[in-house]
Amino acid sequence: MVSKRVFLKSALFTILVPGTVAMALPQLLAKYRPHPKLPIEPNVGRVLGGLSIFAGVLVYLRTVFQFGTDGRGTPSPTDDPDDLVTGGLYARTRNPMYIGVLLVILGQAFRQRSVAILWWGVGMWIGFHNRVIGYEEPHLVEKHGEAYEEYRDRVPRWLSFTRPPR
Repeated sequence: MVSKRVFLKSALFTILVPGTVAMALPQLLAKYRPHPKLPIEPNVGRVLGGLSIFAGVLVYLRTVFQFGTDGRGTPSPTDDPDDLVTGGLYARTRNPMYIGVLLVILGQAFRQRSVAILWWGVGMWIGFHNRVIGYEEPHLVEKHGEAYEEYRDRVPRWLSFTRPPR
């Protein structure tokens, strides 16, 4: 069971960080950089965007819940899980939380039909990738040692369409 403290810290982090990155800033981009538009019909953009946002929010919330229950921590780098979380979505990809945030950004780009938001998403993925390689993976090796190295060897960093997890 997730404690109230972990839940509140996770909720605050979610509002401040992913909420800003995936919701507030894309909305500002759509308002102040409205052109060029993605070459899709508005109704198609709304449907694709809504589905992507819905999937991204579900992925993100599931991983936050897993961090609290399985790992006894939050998504915040200052309060990361004590235990290595490897089940659920983490059995398919080592970074489902980032994938969830990227799906929300992609959904924003589709809903607004915004090239600027799409580029924002590309930039965020590059930033996430660099953070994972430069900070998170070395931190997890230091914190969890061989358990993380074995997990890293069997589960892809992002998504793999060719190699199922073992």
